[in-house]
Amino acid sequence: MNAPVAAITVKGLTMAYGSFVLQQHLDFTINQGDIFVVMGGNGCGKSTLLRHMLGLKAPAAGAIWYGEENFWELPEEDRARIVRKTGILYQSGALWSSMTLAENVALPLLHYTDLPPAVIRDLVAFKLSLVGLAGFEEFYPAELSGGMRKRASLARAIALDPDFLFFDEPSAGLDPISARILDELILELRESLGATLIVVTHELASIYTIATNSVFLDVDSKTMLATGNPKTLLRECTHPTVLKFLTRGTGNREVRTV
Repeated sequence: MNAPVAAITVKGLTMAYGSFVLQQHLDFTINQGDIFVVMGGNGCGKSTLLRHMLGLKAPAAGAIWYGEENFWELPEEDRARIVRKTGILYQSGALWSSMTLAENVALPLLHYTDLPPAVIRDLVAFKLSLVGLAGFEEFYPAELSGGMRKRASLARAIALDPDFLFFDEPSAGLDPISARILDELILELRESLGATLIVVTHELASIYTIATNSVFLDVDSKTMLATGNPKTLLRECTHPTVLKFLTRGTGNREVRTV
């Protein structure tokens, strides 16, 4: 079995807004092919951590490495090169309401490639088919259910075949069935794209279904309390805060995915 290869390495990271420290002393590794979940209670800095990884906010201290490159020490053009290898599914979906699904998914292709229109049309149709929306090219976001809008947003996120896919609370606002469909789609895309996925979520069913690795951020101590496969943490972690989160306060260490 091949040894894991580090895709993103976080070293001594401190996240702060001015003098207010949100998290500090973060050290963890996201390996290539991971579905890495960032978990913790409300206000612990999960989404802010994504912003640091995506180049939207600089750390107060510490480093984020993409492979062998120290992201925040790179020139701006090199950081932009790395960011172009990422896709993101926002919590709200963030589709342009005045554009059709085809137009939404085509945006990254139009902006970052010189592909002819016919090729872009074919790629858009292919990406929509990957998320189960074949034939919906001319629909507008308002004509779709919440789950379908999330899948359309995911089609746009994978338009450029990214090496890294970021998800900010992907199941937010979805009913349990739609959330389960989205989890299954995330697993399928990891296999078909070969991408590394980073997911912010507090949904235990999703965490136990999709995650291969994770980090737990604690709002009170302002640092990480654990890292590893959530199922392993559920069996072995002894920290009461982590165990309370992973069992919803029941103390029951049985994995529940429904």
